[in-house]
Amino acid sequence: MKKLIIILGLVILGHGLQAQVPAPGEKQTDPILLMNGTAHLGNGEVIENAAIGFENGIITVVASNNVSQEKYRVVDIKGKHVYPGFILPATDLGLNEVSAVRATQDKAEAGSLKPNVRSIIAYNTDSEIIPTLRFNGILTAQIAPKGGLISGTSSIVHLDAWNWEDALITENDAVHLYWPRKRMSHEESKPEITARYEATINTLRDMFQDAKSFANSSGKKSNLKLEAMKGLFDGSKQLFINVAKAKDIIRSVEFAKEFGVKKVVLVDATDVLLVKDYIKENNIPVILNDVHGMPSSSDGDVDEAYKLPYLLHQEGILFCLGYSNEVMKTRNLPFYAGTSVAYGMAKEEALKSITLNTAKILNIDNKIGSLEVGKQATLFVSDGDALDMRTNKIESAYIQGRKVTLDAMQQELYQKYKTKYGH
Repeated sequence: MKKLIIILGLVILGHGLQAQVPAPGEKQTDPILLMNGTAHLGNGEVIENAAIGFENGIITVVASNNVSQEKYRVVDIKGKHVYPGFILPATDLGLNEVSAVRATQDKAEAGSLKPNVRSIIAYNTDSEIIPTLRFNGILTAQIAPKGGLISGTSSIVHLDAWNWEDALITENDAVHLYWPRKRMSHEESKPEITARYEATINTLRDMFQDAKSFANSSGKKSNLKLEAMKGLFDGSKQLFINVAKAKDIIRSVEFAKEFGVKKVVLVDATDVLLVKDYIKENNIPVILNDVHGMPSSSDGDVDEAYKLPYLLHQEGILFCLGYSNEVMKTRNLPFYAGTSVAYGMAKEEALKSITLNTAKILNIDNKIGSLEVGKQATLFVSDGDALDMRTNKIESAYIQGRKVTLDAMQQELYQKYKTKYGH
């Protein structure tokens, strides 16, 4: 009976929460021209007193304000800033709602080798966490599974849609590999730990060998796991390797090269500077996982993570910022970029690390990531600097030209409770 009451309570709570989720924006009908604001294009350029126009969800004008306004509905944003929508890579957003409640988590399937697991079909567009990202300027995300050695296949979505089919930008874009680590144990000797580590890598080796043979075969037999990895060998999918330590970074990349994987992206890569020459030589992009993290070693600089973006930029390594440790904190993505500014990055270069650089790494820079004619009108207007939590105040946002409703449960609760105290 107690179980039944708990279940009914969760159902009622779920209906209450869903009622707070705003409906997706309507398809753009009138051409819109944002006038007189400061446009941060996302490619390093800034236009003062800019004119940003878009029609049918596509950007048609990026210029100074001396343009024809004849066919547009003009929106004056004088004194405000317009940015391309921020992009969040390698996240379990929409798969993980309340970390302490197992029933709200769908980020991992059972098993260790599961490249055929498609995160997109579990993606919940009604997640209450999604609006908290939108009103910080994050309008796009790569939804990635977790768990095991090969956790599955990710997809890239817009953060405003009725369902996952409507949200899709790129389906099944990358396979996610979690490179094994030598985990120390008091019950095992170093040789035993090393043997277990090598055995795990051999398990991966067998899987990749089978997948490569399957990709090269002309047979008609079906194998969902091997089929999901086929794109790694012709370049239609990327391999995202979650790895931290320097030796593991080199070994994991050499492993991928051994089997002819065309495109590799490193996720986390805490020790990337220790192998920077190798990274540059192999032209491998990096997703930094946590700019607000701790030093990677006991003798590391206390501000090591804060200044890592600047140091990678100085080395000419293509990188972007992400956060995959805790889904509730992903809304702080623009402020991670802001921290990198405080530790040496130029502001527009920091902006690239959550816009155009991310789009390049995800292979969607022909669609979004910067304010350029011909790209999708996925952008927002902020009252101030969007990388500063004190002035990041999103006044309006558009995804493919559709105006997005920014208010959600948090704003409704604010309106409700401010009356209690007479504000």
